[in-house]
Amino acid sequence: MLSISWGAGLGAVLARLGPASGEHRRTRAAATQIVITEKTSQAKDVRAAVGGRYGAILPAEGHLFDLVEPEEVSADWKRWTAVLLRPDGLYGTKPATGGNKAPKIRAIREALRGAKRVWLATDCDREWQLIGQEILEHYNYRGKVMRVIFTAQDPQTIHDAFAQAKPSSEFARLYAAAVARRQADQIYNLSLTRTATVTLARGARTVIGVGRVKTPTLAIVCKRELEIRNFVPQTYFEVVATAQAEAGQLRMRCAPKERILKREDAEAVATAAEGFTGPLAVPVEDKRQGPPRLHDLPSLQKLCGSRFGWSAARTLEVAQELYDGQGKKVITYLRAETRYLPESLIPDAPRIIAGLQVGRDFSEIPVPEPPVIRRGASGHFHDRGLAGASHHAVIPNVNTVDTLREVWPRLSGDERRLFDVIARSYLAAMMPDFHFRQTTVMLDVRGHMFRAAGRQPIELGWRAALPDWQPAEEKGEEAQLLPVLRHGETVTLRDATVEDKETRPPPRYNEGTLIEAMQNAWRFVVDEALQERLKEAKGIGTPATRAEIIRGLKAQEFLVPDGKHIVPTERGLALFDVLEKADPPLVDPGVTAQMERLLDDVLVGQQEMVAAIDAVCAQASRIISRLQERAGGVDARLLDGVAKPAGPDRPPTPAMKGFVNSLARQKGIKPPRGYTTSGAACRAFLDQHAPKKDGAQAPADVGAGQPPLARNAVANTRRLYQLAADVPAVQIASEPGDSRSKPDRKTVSRKRKGSTGKP
Repeated sequence: MLSISWGAGLGAVLARLGPASGEHRRTRAAATQIVITEKTSQAKDVRAAVGGRYGAILPAEGHLFDLVEPEEVSADWKRWTAVLLRPDGLYGTKPATGGNKAPKIRAIREALRGAKRVWLATDCDREWQLIGQEILEHYNYRGKVMRVIFTAQDPQTIHDAFAQAKPSSEFARLYAAAVARRQADQIYNLSLTRTATVTLARGARTVIGVGRVKTPTLAIVCKRELEIRNFVPQTYFEVVATAQAEAGQLRMRCAPKERILKREDAEAVATAAEGFTGPLAVPVEDKRQGPPRLHDLPSLQKLCGSRFGWSAARTLEVAQELYDGQGKKVITYLRAETRYLPESLIPDAPRIIAGLQVGRDFSEIPVPEPPVIRRGASGHFHDRGLAGASHHAVIPNVNTVDTLREVWPRLSGDERRLFDVIARSYLAAMMPDFHFRQTTVMLDVRGHMFRAAGRQPIELGWRAALPDWQPAEEKGEEAQLLPVLRHGETVTLRDATVEDKETRPPPRYNEGTLIEAMQNAWRFVVDEALQERLKEAKGIGTPATRAEIIRGLKAQEFLVPDGKHIVPTERGLALFDVLEKADPPLVDPGVTAQMERLLDDVLVGQQEMVAAIDAVCAQASRIISRLQERAGGVDARLLDGVAKPAGPDRPPTPAMKGFVNSLARQKGIKPPRGYTTSGAACRAFLDQHAPKKDGAQAPADVGAGQPPLARNAVANTRRLYQLAADVPAVQIASEPGDSRSKPDRKTVSRKRKGSTGKP
């Protein structure tokens, strides 16, 4: 059930109200209006900004509606088979369970009965348009719908956003794009999980979970790990020598592109260089370099992962607190995947700069007055670069920057660190270019080229705001301070030595660089023409989902942290091996990137919603056929590594122990004896004390390794139980998004007594 209708115009609604005093008219209008927000804290912020003039303010709790399950569409789909689970039309919706969703659904449903106008005041992105609009579509609401878009959550921004609200019909593409993605994920993930399980895992007590984004994300990490494990280092040699010039010494190096692979060849070069005298070639260039682009969420996750060792989820969590934390609200909307600002924000620059420079940390940064404003694709203010985007780069909030001195003591250490990154990026963007002199020194030693390089800063410009910024060309010998040299000056080489070198494997990913790899999935595509087309796409996943996708893979024990890095477990490698052998496109990030582009095209009007879903279904159908052809062709022994080890009493997971502790504190009782080492003790305690769904007994045999069936989304507590109880594999029914707003992830639990379906 999905129809989009938007009701009468605002003028017609006001005309029907008739003549009345201003206050009476506003009161009467408020009685026939409601405001829907994404969550309770957002409702409080809206209430503080506009009071009740737009009607009752009712919060959702992330998604209040789930898609119905395949078996609810067709009884034939109850049994797991290799079939595309594509309904006629679209999957309908049903009220979600868990948390406080039920009373919130009731409150909104009752309010809609008498509401002539609804103000959707959820966050300004595709997913949050869906959170609000799906409620209205489910209840077939046909009154006036206004969309309130704000990119910061302070009272002034919210107040202005209501005043500038637009008919929600203007955001129909945003909603259609969200619907397309959600429907496509349900069809693709459930169809391929069932198909892979029944065709590849025959006889094995496990589920082979497939996710449109999760599976290629796992593949990115697994391929890198295998590349590292299979890497064979190669020894090579370089020759270094000290050059004596008139004004001083410098180190020069012979490191040809065609590496010197034999020591005797390198020693011959060193012998030729020792005592050699010849003229230098010293080209000098004056260069200018503009500041880096402003930050979006992926760039922040990469930087914080490398600089602070944060997980992607930690960066998102800290940024969220800076965005909407009580008494904070010092940055703009954080789930941006664009690094431009609209030109309409240019007038805000002096105020933001002045507000930041009140603080001690930023007061000494020499931002010129007026600031440097760079427009266009190579600058920071670029309207065309924001086409199809509902928000902009992450910057300090202009409406709260004046209160920064008051807010600063309320910020945690991590919040201050992240705000410092965002603030310095903005200040650097408003400063002059970095002006430097690039010197390259070359000396031809009997056909062997020795080189040295160095930079001499002339004007720091924006680098005064980013003292920690250091490009690769300024590290190591490239950073040496060169003496004054003249072109054609004669130098003599001394102390020529041979250095042993060894090629290195590519580095492992941390969560930040993994998100960058997901964002730049075109790099995994071999076809150069397709590479160019996919460069314009946004990679795989979205800013709202990538951190949760990585967290999900860790929770399923396919990935595990290793210091600052993230690596696959043997279980993750086994699953990757099974799927890659079955059908390589299943694990190909480039294939997923192509599907992502089709879904993104809905947003900009280059693709119809149903056509985008059709394209994803076509790819799923092709994979289903391929998996059926390969049935029995995959060595079943490979699946031994996919299932989690089962046993009479294996150790509990950290999540299971944490849930036992939490539940014991909540109920005022002691945890069971031996629960820290006994999974059975934990399961028995949870069976007895964990909240039950619809009065059903919590299963004591979760994770025993039997073939699972798809279940409806359950309450947060129930999901935690399933995670803690270590189900043998997880079916990804929809790619998870922001944990605060999309608690509709599906899991697969083991077949229980009384179930009629069979996988």
